[in-house]
Amino acid sequence: MNERQAQYICTIASEGSITAAARKLNVSQPSLSQMIRQLESEAGVSLFDRSSLPIQLTYAGRQYVECAKTILAASAKLENQMKNIRMESSGVLRAGISVQRGMKILPLALPEFHAQYPGVDLQIREAGSATLEEYLRTGEIDLMFAAIDSTSPEFDYQLIEKEIIGILAGSGSGLTDVYENGSALSVEDTAYEKYVYLRRGHSVRVVQDQLFRKYALEPQVLLETDSLEVARRVTAATGACMLLPNIYYDEEMIKAGAMFYPLKKYTNRRHFYASKRKNEELPRYAHDLVEIVRETLHQGRQPEE
Repeated sequence: MNERQAQYICTIASEGSITAAARKLNVSQPSLSQMIRQLESEAGVSLFDRSSLPIQLTYAGRQYVECAKTILAASAKLENQMKNIRMESSGVLRAGISVQRGMKILPLALPEFHAQYPGVDLQIREAGSATLEEYLRTGEIDLMFAAIDSTSPEFDYQLIEKEIIGILAGSGSGLTDVYENGSALSVEDTAYEKYVYLRRGHSVRVVQDQLFRKYALEPQVLLETDSLEVARRVTAATGACMLLPNIYYDEEMIKAGAMFYPLKKYTNRRHFYASKRKNEELPRYAHDLVEIVRETLHQGRQPEE
């Protein structure tokens, strides 16, 4: 018995007639009848009692169908296993990441990922957090790495790294002459400072707009840009202010004389997550990419010896 024969016999048994089975299987009734006669001839027994309507299985036919179901179930299981194996080692993964995070993570994470999964076509899209959320929602990407608020019922979230939002103040601003680096400040303390804005679509801009509305602030805008890198460098060079996650306050900013002030009376709910659509299974290599990114960030935070 091969898989095709097993499927045909089970379909006849379930449909109750050769004609109905032929229609469901999309084969001709004469060819299906011929196949049954050939099977019965080879087995030396009748599989169907043709004297009744609907057609009934004989005792031998019932034994045959039991074996046929076992064959079909085993075949389906094997095909599923082979599919899973194929998905483990090859395929396409569409991932989105915020631009600044991509600059830090991708040069370290991608070589390791491609070494583990050379058969996977990893397609990266870079955009602001709000844009990436829309890409994930509409199915344009499969996996998202971004600083977001983990509240959407459409997504599953894995926390990778927590962020503290603060005020980056360039040397010569009204803050750096008054407050020590690391002091907790409110955005109200920056009411008369010039600000560098990130354009809408960035996680920090979402927080900034919320706080400015809350405290009815309209600071002077020195620059509005899509690039976090441009924003923090301009801020440091001009004595302006901007809102910034603590992870981007680094040696470069310290050497430039910029200071970082964590926001007072503000609990950040937007952290760096790996996210996928809820109830959608991703292949193993997607989960491994998340772990590679997590490990990359962890190693990057280790103090140098």
